[in-house]
Amino acid sequence: MTAVYLVAIGLLSCGAAATLFRLGRGPSMLDRAVALDALTAMAMCGAGAFAVVRDDYSDLPILLVLSLLGFVGSVSLARFFSGRSR
Repeated sequence: MTAVYLVAIGLLSCGAAATLFRLGRGPSMLDRAVALDALTAMAMCGAGAFAVVRDDYSDLPILLVLSLLGFVGSVSLARFFSGRSR
């Protein structure tokens, strides 16, 4: 199973590198926002994989906080980019 974990972490690292490239070179702010949301999801997956590798699940509240921050960030950016004002 160690090889599976190493492959998963390697693929997450490659995806994070591509996402960081899009975050830096995105042609619009919306592309950068989507890249930041994807990077947050990859960080959550990486933290989950790291918890499984260590067989220590005390870091799971960090995943909960990351997911809440990702959701609130996505919703607030969607509201900001929609241009509506109340």
